[in-house]
Amino acid sequence: MKTIDNFNFKNKKALIRVDFNVPLNETFEVTDANRIEAAKPTIIKVLEDGGSAVLMSHLGRPKGERKSELSLQHIANKVSDVIGVGVKFVDDCVGTTPEEAVAALKPGEVLLLENLRFYSEEEKGDKDFAEKLSKLGDIYVNDAFGTAHRAHASTTIVAEFFPENKCFGYLLAKEIDAIEKVMRTGEKPVLAILGGAKVSSKITIIENILDKVDHLIVGGGMTYTFIKAQGGSVGDSICEDDKMELALDILKQAEAKGVKVHIPVDVLAANDFANDAETQVVDVDKIPEGWQGLDAGPKTLANFKEVILGAKTILWNGPVGVFEMENFAKGTIAVGNYIDEATQNGAFSLVGGGDSVAAVKQFGFEDKVSYVSTGGGAMLESLEGKTLPGIAAIIE
Repeated sequence: MKTIDNFNFKNKKALIRVDFNVPLNETFEVTDANRIEAAKPTIIKVLEDGGSAVLMSHLGRPKGERKSELSLQHIANKVSDVIGVGVKFVDDCVGTTPEEAVAALKPGEVLLLENLRFYSEEEKGDKDFAEKLSKLGDIYVNDAFGTAHRAHASTTIVAEFFPENKCFGYLLAKEIDAIEKVMRTGEKPVLAILGGAKVSSKITIIENILDKVDHLIVGGGMTYTFIKAQGGSVGDSICEDDKMELALDILKQAEAKGVKVHIPVDVLAANDFANDAETQVVDVDKIPEGWQGLDAGPKTLANFKEVILGAKTILWNGPVGVFEMENFAKGTIAVGNYIDEATQNGAFSLVGGGDSVAAVKQFGFEDKVSYVSTGGGAMLESLEGKTLPGIAAIIE
């Protein structure tokens, strides 16, 4: 695996695909700079070598049209603040204007190109467009894990024009290493905690990881499909009736592979989907009509704690309750605390997938786990066992 450390960028121009698809407020200020912070080490390495950095990214979904509200010019100052170097901006990403700006770039300077998705050719993976992009650097660096699952011009096709001079940036290399640890090289026992609402959205992940894990915790809304499939009463809880056979099949597969599956035994149920609803703790298979399970119960959390503290490698994907509502966040917070404790005891913990990442950030666990993935869709496709085109393009 060629990383940025395999190259010296002295007097070279690095064409870096970053993921600066950051949220902006109504006055076009960046409200969360995490993705810019994540790219900083790669950019700094190029500059410290004595090279210059040409940054390309998308922002939002302009669908091939120029939209001023989605111009990367809005974030240029923030990028400057984060990396501590003045950032030049050019209002195009291919053609004469950016080519001239790149030609004028001196060692130690940074140039930010305009939104790649102002051209429909970007998302189509157009080869001619990729070739035009390739003229803007000597070495291609992909550091955008969030888009590595897309075969777009800037993430995949452009690499063809750098047969010897292409590599992963620090962020993307870290993402690959983290997934590798969970899926292949992690110390046993390996535990996957899968939460979220639906079995259907996690089925490919579950089927792929059953060969890799020793324990599987099922939490969140998925729980009730499993419980109802086994003959339990789930009241008004979310349930995919058409996936009950699948849930039973997963349990059979797990048993055949020697994977221990841990499903909640009690839940905090509510008589309405609202933070101020009446609540009661009930057995997971005896939820009364008119009530729905919205969080893990105390016995369940005691069981989960034992499993988590016994694990050496932990993947967490999906909350175990409706954490967006304060009264149903306790289970997800408890799981975060157990993972924190296991990590302090030497376990490797990876958090990935939109809702679990949001929970980790909301409750301050970001620095208490080993790694928080930056790419939702890319992370999920990796866990499903798919080869991501943006990664394959560098390895080939």
